[in-house]
Amino acid sequence: MQGRSASTNLKSIIVGSVGNLVEWYDWYTYPSFALYFAKTFFPSGDQTAQLLNAAAAFAVGFLMRPIGGWLLGLYADRVGRRPALILSMVLMAVGSAGVGLIPGYASIGVLAPVLLVTARLLQGFSVGGQYAASASYLSEIAKQGHRGFWTSFHYVTLLMGLLLAIGLLFILQHTITNAQIAAWAWRVPFFVGAGLAIAALLITLGVEESGSFEKAQTKTRTISHAALFARHWRELLIVFVITMAGTIAFQTYGTYMPKYLVNTAGFSPDLSTEITLSALVIYTLIHPPMGWLSDKLGRKTLLIAFSLAGLVTTVPIMTTLAGTTDPYVAFGLLLLGMVLLCPYTAVSAIFKAELFPTEIRAMAVGISFATSVSVFGGTSELIALNFKKAGHEPWFYWYMTASFGLSLIAALAMRRPADAVIAPE
Repeated sequence: MQGRSASTNLKSIIVGSVGNLVEWYDWYTYPSFALYFAKTFFPSGDQTAQLLNAAAAFAVGFLMRPIGGWLLGLYADRVGRRPALILSMVLMAVGSAGVGLIPGYASIGVLAPVLLVTARLLQGFSVGGQYAASASYLSEIAKQGHRGFWTSFHYVTLLMGLLLAIGLLFILQHTITNAQIAAWAWRVPFFVGAGLAIAALLITLGVEESGSFEKAQTKTRTISHAALFARHWRELLIVFVITMAGTIAFQTYGTYMPKYLVNTAGFSPDLSTEITLSALVIYTLIHPPMGWLSDKLGRKTLLIAFSLAGLVTTVPIMTTLAGTTDPYVAFGLLLLGMVLLCPYTAVSAIFKAELFPTEIRAMAVGISFATSVSVFGGTSELIALNFKKAGHEPWFYWYMTASFGLSLIAALAMRRPADAVIAPE
């Protein structure tokens, strides 16, 4: 990278990723602890009904992600990637602390779930914008020819956030009783998240702005966003469809699985956490090699492989998981699903960023990604639980499979991203 030392570049990549870790830790703390706090905000009904209500509140947070992707993405394209990252972390800290402070239904009645939903809306807005800004920033900072490898850390840090959330749950499960977690300890990780967001904010204040963004400043004033979006509608649609399959699979294997293993397969909460946590650790570690592979084979090749694998294996994996009582079999099947998901998640940031010019990159990535995640990721757990409640749980497996079929069509239609779209720094 011209004009930037290797140490400066590495520092920028690490700092850009730290905020991503904190944002996603805060976001995933909610589904990780939903088994314990669902009755605090939704006291009536059986376990599935309580989880449905908690999942609905989780889904509502996804509704704000396209708005966050649009407004914070626009802010990142107009003002800078760095200011957008800083703002998103401030908003996430407020939202996370808010969830931890809300009294239960027994204390304030219906106001409790209302405040919970409000905090989730703020977090959804923050995450929608943060993904767009960080994906754009990391893709512009990373060295040409090695972007797949370096930007794979975008999802590594996302997964580390999820691992931190589940890891904290694991520690609590093995140090205090489930009744104590349900009574008060579920609030602890939300306060931890707020503290981490403040720490990451202080670190991010020292990061440099992307050189590609600075070079594009004059262009942004002369080309309208509307014209650029009209020119790139095909790319927007491709990102939307591929993200649809990726987010359904990730939400299923990454966040819904601890509840699925309890509510469907019959494992205990602590054992389901151990199974999911173990698989996630290995899944996280294979991202850099997969990103490196994308630099050699191309993003399109990996996305086609991801879609084909999901199309063939989803129903067998989910069906066998539902019926197994062996934790080692459950671990192996879950890990298999995650490994087959990795060709998408490892290139998630870079393949989207490479499809759009600098002037609209953050907003284009933010809107197409966040809209798809909002519609499909935010509702996947809700759909799965509703199918289960209706007595047709396998329908969800076919729903997932259909998304892989559409993703395959989109991946085959994707043009080879032009590296020149992201100017070397």
